[in-house]
Amino acid sequence: MTASFLLEQIGMPKDPTSENKILRHRLDEFVAEARKNERKMRRFQSLELKLIGLSSVKDLIEAVLAPDYSTFRWDEVTLLLLDPEYEIQRALEDESVELSSIPHLMFASSDDDLNAYYQMSLFPTLGTYRARQHATLFPARRRTPRSVALLPLVRQGKLIGSLNVGSYSAERFERGVRTDFFEHLSAIVSICLENAVNIERLKRQGLTDTLTAINNRRFFDQRLKEEVGLAKRNKRLLSCMLLDVDLFKNVNDTYGHQVGDLVLRDVAALIRAQMRGSDVLSRYGGEEFSALLSQADEEEALEVAERIRESIEQHIFSVDGHADFNVTISIGVTTFNPTTNEEAVMRIEGEYLVGQADKALYEAKANGRNRVVSAGEIEV
Repeated sequence: MTASFLLEQIGMPKDPTSENKILRHRLDEFVAEARKNERKMRRFQSLELKLIGLSSVKDLIEAVLAPDYSTFRWDEVTLLLLDPEYEIQRALEDESVELSSIPHLMFASSDDDLNAYYQMSLFPTLGTYRARQHATLFPARRRTPRSVALLPLVRQGKLIGSLNVGSYSAERFERGVRTDFFEHLSAIVSICLENAVNIERLKRQGLTDTLTAINNRRFFDQRLKEEVGLAKRNKRLLSCMLLDVDLFKNVNDTYGHQVGDLVLRDVAALIRAQMRGSDVLSRYGGEEFSALLSQADEEEALEVAERIRESIEQHIFSVDGHADFNVTISIGVTTFNPTTNEEAVMRIEGEYLVGQADKALYEAKANGRNRVVSAGEIEV
């Protein structure tokens, strides 16, 4: 089929000069489009290579949410992640991330929360911003986007999140435009996110108590050093608690070790329920637990400790073949209150803080158990 025939079909002149001009113009358009796509591909490749090089959940999320604006010209970027077990949120909190400071990061507690945005297919969706559909995906926007691109994050055929891009231009993300680059990017983000979460799981397995599913002694010792260092540098309060289940040997002797394990799991959950998400709770050993409460003074720490004591005292343990029973807990509390005395502050170490809490715990045991005792504030 000749160029002349094609031109004739679309109603254009057949003389050689006109044909050459038109074909040259079309060729220039194709070359310009190819160069545009090549530049776009390089931009996406640059971002993808950066993401592939990150293994931390925190670093990965930060990179996804803040791509170079001069490169991509994305006006709004948000991320919605499936996190029913709070696994990603705990990983971020362990890295001292304040989730409230990242309004563009959201979490879904169930598959249904995600599937609502991808009912037709698991491919990127481009189109006009519609408040009813998209407002919840752009909660902290500077301005209302006029067009959006929703990128499903999928692993093993299952949605694990949604990367959402908004533009103040209505023409930026138009329905029907090819989504090859977005498809590739969403696949890379999905793989990187899965890898980062898996790495975090492996780390937590080495720092998590398998029985109670809370942090173990090794994790506590690491965080103790970090938190004391932060308290010294920032002149902020740090409270420490040691908690010990009273007469736990009697539980094991009466009901057996399996029931004893059940009690420890429930006690750990009861303690956790009374603490803030930023607090550090660990199994210190046996039936003993430890906790760090950052930026909590003595009064606040005592209030938390008393809530824990009451919740455990009131909890009823039901075991097949046995009558219901209760357990109690004794708690020792101390608070590190750094002042302007730099030389004295530097002498305080985490072991001293734990030692003071341990003395208070011993006093609680000696004075009848099922009570909270404070060693007071450590002032330097």
